[in-house]
Amino acid sequence: MFYRAAKPFLFRLPAETAHTATKRLLRLGQGTPVEEALTARYRVDDPRLHTELFGLEFPTPVGVAAGFDKNAEIPGMLGALGFGHVEVGAVTAEGQVGNPRPRLFRLPEDRALVNRMGFNNAGADVVGPRLADTDASVPLGVNIGKSKVTPLDDAPADYRYSYEQTAAGGDYFVVNVSSPNTPGLRDLQNREHLEAIIGELLDADARPLLVKLSPDLTDGAVEDALAVVDDLDLDGVIATNTTVERPDTLRNHNRVETGGLSGAPIEERATEMVRFVAERTDVPVVGVGGVSDAAGAYAKIRAGASLVQLYTALVYEGPALARDINRGLLDLLERDGFDSVEDAVGADL
Repeated sequence: MFYRAAKPFLFRLPAETAHTATKRLLRLGQGTPVEEALTARYRVDDPRLHTELFGLEFPTPVGVAAGFDKNAEIPGMLGALGFGHVEVGAVTAEGQVGNPRPRLFRLPEDRALVNRMGFNNAGADVVGPRLADTDASVPLGVNIGKSKVTPLDDAPADYRYSYEQTAAGGDYFVVNVSSPNTPGLRDLQNREHLEAIIGELLDADARPLLVKLSPDLTDGAVEDALAVVDDLDLDGVIATNTTVERPDTLRNHNRVETGGLSGAPIEERATEMVRFVAERTDVPVVGVGGVSDAAGAYAKIRAGASLVQLYTALVYEGPALARDINRGLLDLLERDGFDSVEDAVGADL
């Protein structure tokens, strides 16, 4: 009700300004009775939604994707809103301001966003201690990206530094080589670079360790990346990041902005990539891309996702989204005769 009233005002603001204001408001309530009140209102506690992965207990399969809470400022509040995990970042070794503004654009008719943020974050030296001091009720993932100033050949050491600075507060770690907004970053998805980065992180005992892939990879490139996942015994794959492609169906004028497209227009494509990955590897898959309701989350789960994440839909649906998806998942599990969400994973494979 509150978000429905506030949404017209927020949508009059530039997208990034509205996002910052929302985070500041949530931060004010973190660690206060407000957080407890939100937990009572929005959390769905049902054992059928519990998932155990990477030695971690996820109270629900629905989490917040990286990008929403880059600097680990509000993970407690996001958990209170009913999310089963929160992935912070992307965190880089060097703090960086990112690309010039404006760099975040709404496409309301398309229920989408375009962003070219450029890994703006406070840096691992700031985020690491903040994470270590966080008393979150859900698992916390740390999405790690390459600093813009770091040459590609020096990327392994750059990723390792970010991991080492955030290791004390993270529950799992994600190698992000798939953002379209850092020059040259996607080149790190090729086998040689990816093996070097992952090898460096494994040498630093980074576990559980996942890799996040782009939806713009060819089938062959995805298979090459999955070969690295299997050869180096990674713990999981996140599919997918944003896309630089623009479907012909987009209507909003912001479709012409450069950057990564997220939200409803990539939902079907992301679900198909979840299926493609799940059919080719035995490690858990985290499905991301266009999730905005229980049906969409369930489709990714049945396609092979053990967990799902979202970000864009929060902008359009507001704080009750995780609760509504979790309640809807329970209805869908009951309809299809599954005793738990874990039983539904990969049902359509």
